[in-house]
Parts: sequence; structure tokens; C-alpha cells
Amino acid sequence: MSMLVVVTENVPPRLRGRLAVWLLEVRAGVYVGDVSRRVREMIWYQINELAEEGNVVMAWATNTESGFDFQTYGDNRRVPVEMDGLRLVSFLPLKTS
Repeated sequence: MSMLVVVTENVPPRLRGRLAVWLLEVRAGVYVGDVSRRVREMIWYQINELAEEGNVVMAWATNTESGFDFQTYGDNRRVPVEMDGLRLVSFLPLKTS
């Protein structure tokens, strides 16, 4: 079991309801819980199936140098990058009209 955090933006209510089955919604769109790897993978599958046009980041405790790992779904200015074996976040430039 490891700590899991899921942050959602602009996702359908059915995904929010599904996440609330396994995790506690501590703020609007922010879910936390202590789950197994198997449950974490099942939650990620649900996110991929139900998030539609929204975006999601899922982070969990793991045995890495940083102590956690994360993955993202959907469009967001923050994108994961790997540098020297560490997962970091880079910002895309603002879209101009």
C-alpha cells in the first residue's frame, strides 16, 4: 500500500464519483488515499476511460530518489520530463491568439 494523490480538472461527474469510491475527496477535484499497486492501476484505467476532455495528475509514494512518481492525462501546460533519472515538470509556453 502506498499514498496516492489524484488531482482532476474539468472531468465528468461520473469520474469524480468513481474516484470517490476508492479515495477521499479532500478538496474539489483533489483525492487522496492509501491503495495497493493493483488498485492504483485500476484507478488509472478508469481515469483514461472516463476523463474525456479533462486533465488529471496522479502521484504516489514509491522507492525512488524523489520518493514519489506521477503520471498525467490530458492537456495541461505542465508536462512531465525526465532529467538525469528524475521526473520533473516543465511548463509549456502560454498559447497566444
